[in-house]
Amino acid sequence: MSAYAGAAPPLSQGFGYGIVVGLGFAFALFMIVVTAALKRYRNEVQDSENFNTAGRTVKSGLVASAVVSSWTWAATLLQSTSVAYRYGVSGPFWYASGATVQIILFATLAIELKRKAPNAHTFLEAARARYGAIVHSVFIAFGLMTNFLVTAMLVTGGSAVIESISGVPTEASCFLIPIGVVMYTVFGGLKATLISDYTHGLVVLIVIFIFAFSAYATNTHLGSPGAVWDALTAAAAEHPVEGNLEGSYLTMRSQGGIIFFIINIVGNFGTVFLDNGYYNKAIAASPVHALPGYIMGGLSWFAIPWLCATTLGLSAVALESNPSFPTYPDRIPDFEVTAGLVLPYAARGLLGAGGAVASFFLVFFAVTSAYSSELIAVSSIWTYDIYKTYVNPNASGKQLIWMSHTSCVTFALIMSCVSIGLYHAGIGMGYLYLMMGVIISPCVIAATMTLVWKDMNLLAAAVAPILGLCCSIIAWLVTASQVCDGLTVSCTGSNYPMLAGNVVGLLSPLIWIPMFTYVIGRPQKYDWISMKTIGKATVDQSESIRTDPEMTRPTERHDDEKENTAHLNRAAKISRWMTVAMALVFLIVWPMPIFGSGYVFSKAFFTGWVVVGFIWLSCSTACVGVYPLWESRKTLVYIARSMLREVTGKGRPMGNGQVIESVAGPDESPRGGEAGERGEKTL
Repeated sequence: MSAYAGAAPPLSQGFGYGIVVGLGFAFALFMIVVTAALKRYRNEVQDSENFNTAGRTVKSGLVASAVVSSWTWAATLLQSTSVAYRYGVSGPFWYASGATVQIILFATLAIELKRKAPNAHTFLEAARARYGAIVHSVFIAFGLMTNFLVTAMLVTGGSAVIESISGVPTEASCFLIPIGVVMYTVFGGLKATLISDYTHGLVVLIVIFIFAFSAYATNTHLGSPGAVWDALTAAAAEHPVEGNLEGSYLTMRSQGGIIFFIINIVGNFGTVFLDNGYYNKAIAASPVHALPGYIMGGLSWFAIPWLCATTLGLSAVALESNPSFPTYPDRIPDFEVTAGLVLPYAARGLLGAGGAVASFFLVFFAVTSAYSSELIAVSSIWTYDIYKTYVNPNASGKQLIWMSHTSCVTFALIMSCVSIGLYHAGIGMGYLYLMMGVIISPCVIAATMTLVWKDMNLLAAAVAPILGLCCSIIAWLVTASQVCDGLTVSCTGSNYPMLAGNVVGLLSPLIWIPMFTYVIGRPQKYDWISMKTIGKATVDQSESIRTDPEMTRPTERHDDEKENTAHLNRAAKISRWMTVAMALVFLIVWPMPIFGSGYVFSKAFFTGWVVVGFIWLSCSTACVGVYPLWESRKTLVYIARSMLREVTGKGRPMGNGQVIESVAGPDESPRGGEAGERGEKTL
């Protein structure tokens, strides 16, 4: 049934099926061609090591674009727009700031993992090297639960929007969305995920610009920040926001907004610090590029939910009294706000059928890029932390890559079935988004301390997350029973129960970990040596080395290791101060004076607020859209010339990436000239 107030969806089912299936297959074909080109011209063999780590040489631009795209879930766009509709200008800012600091702070954790476990495939391997199987199993459970919840949000949120726009049943979308993603992920591994992150993220940025220029420059009913301000002021007079100062949509002083902010920041610590997808990108990054990649990615991502929600969420409020709005004369029903349908409503109100098409692409690309990251995250955990560790320790490279492929397909099928079940149970994306902190945040501090604190002992690492989970669930449900008549989906999903569960889940381990470390047990005094032995004897590493004779020189490898260690040690010192300083700016220095003063935005201030959003998104586009191309220009030029040479019959590149010497001189081979530098071996 259409979500557009009982009316027919703006797009046909044929269009919906065509995009979901056709675009998915088209992009899968594109990634298969890219993977084949990298193998033929750059000697990138798709063994299990490269499948899960992308060769560990990815540069900062591609790391930044991958971080931005992976963190741009369906929830990023849909939930941020919904809170803008509910709470006004505070919602987009609290969403963006409350989810940016985790990426920025994670840069420090990424550096620590690369320093202390340089050959790890997952952060869970570091936990096993330090504590053994018990803690490893606990962390695996929380890590997989993180991937489970994130993927469920992606599929349920994306499917709901697709049904509302095109009428494609949610059940069908739950199975069709993953098909193309699984195909290109299986063929290209983490490298395909990184490249798809870049292309998908660029599409998302372009579509947000289209909506923003429509709302603030060209739309017939709005068309300027001043006109939006006028409409929001009128809307506040007609239906003031409960808990907002003066009922205004134009103030940061919002009771509901600040509650959401606390839930948001707590829950997102878990979805970053426990999602192996983010560690995958840290592992894939070259040592010199890890820190700048994550800092650029975090700062670039901030503008996406901020400007997107400030545009579409506020446009929905401003336009819903206009006959052109899909739900006119009614406001958007609360259950549809929770389902994330404010964005497609606002898009249609701004651009009509064209807005529906744009919102379809926006959500589809956001869902599929993040979905691919989750597939690789689960694949890495299953292949290295479960199969190779406990099932077949002597697994060959072929067995590992087979496990990587089958785990992607299996996880996709499971999540499609689970998402349909959640849909029929009435549990939507918004509910899952608020609940995730209750379930996964109890393990955040233990996982972080595993990499940064030498004293935490095995008992604390194993028991604190479990006790924290028990405390968070009790706090969540007890609070719900106190504020509501019964434990319904609506009641348990309300602000105060979710706030209690999230806060207790994240902070209760601050009691349990010191208690088990200093009172019940003794400090471990860990020396970090066992982490450095991870992956030393991996079969695929030796297979990869044999394909490149240059990499067999012991002296060169030793020099590289010394240089990498120096880079990482320097980056660790910089990251600790830089990340904390930037987190304070986003959480305190910038928003708190506006919040504390109770300032209601004037028309001029709101105009400046929007202009800053435009400037910031332009900088984000330069960082994650233009810079990766510039950074990889030599590789791109080399591959293009090699393909042209082969197509025109002037030379046939060999399997090791070189060209027959009678056709191409040494300056054109991958071992000669700038195009063949070791650092240019990946995109």
